[in-house]
Amino acid sequence: MNFLVLGKGKTGSLVAEIAAERGHSVRAVDIVDNRDAAALTAANLAGVDAAIDFTAPEAAVQNITAVLSLGSRIVVGTTGWYAHLDEMRALAEKHHGGLLYGTNFSIGVQKLFRLTAALAQLEGYTFHVDETHHVTKLDAPSGTAITLREIIQSARPGAEVEITSHRLGDAMGEHVVTATGEYDTLELRHEITSRRCLAEGAVRAAEWIAGKQGVWDFREILDQL
Repeated sequence: MNFLVLGKGKTGSLVAEIAAERGHSVRAVDIVDNRDAAALTAANLAGVDAAIDFTAPEAAVQNITAVLSLGSRIVVGTTGWYAHLDEMRALAEKHHGGLLYGTNFSIGVQKLFRLTAALAQLEGYTFHVDETHHVTKLDAPSGTAITLREIIQSARPGAEVEITSHRLGDAMGEHVVTATGEYDTLELRHEITSRRCLAEGAVRAAEWIAGKQGVWDFREILDQL
C-alpha cells in the first residue's frame, strides 16, 4: 500500500519506519512543509491509500478537512481536536471519505480500555485516573485519560472521575486507573516503554481503512485487525 505520513516528530517518524518495514510505500511530510494543509492536494493524494496524522490539534483539523474533502482516507493519532468530530463526520459522508481516529493506537491501551469497563462495574468504589506524558504534549488531560473517564462514567452515570495530569521530561505515556473502596483498592496501569506500540497500531489502522468509507473510532474496529 501507499501511505502518506503527516508529521515527522518522534511518533510520526516511527510510523514511516514501521510502514516501510511492513512492505508499504511511504512518504513523510513535516508539519512545517504542510502548513495549512498545503501539501494535501489532489495530485499529492493520488494513489495514496491513507494518510496518517501525528501532528498537532489545529493542524490535524486542517489535514482531516483537506483529506476528506478529496474523498480520501486518513488515520488520526493526534488528539485535542474532537470538538470538530461532527463536522468531520459530515465531510466524510458528503465526499465519501474515510476517517479512523483514536485517543491511543497502542493495542495494550485498547486492552486497558476494556479492563477499565469491567472494573467500572464495581459497586461502592470511587475512581481516579492519573496520566503522565512528556513536557511538550499540548493537551492535558490526555485524550486517553479522557476516554478512560468516559468509559467509567458510561458504566456509572453521574460519577465524578478526577484526572490528574503530569508533564515530565520525555515520558512516553503512563495511565493509571484506581478504584478505591471502603476496604480495598484496585489499580490498572499501562506504561508505554517504546513509541513503536503506537506507531504499529497506527499503521495497522491505515491498512484496515484503505478502500473504506465512513468514520470509526479505533476502539470500534480493534477486533478486525
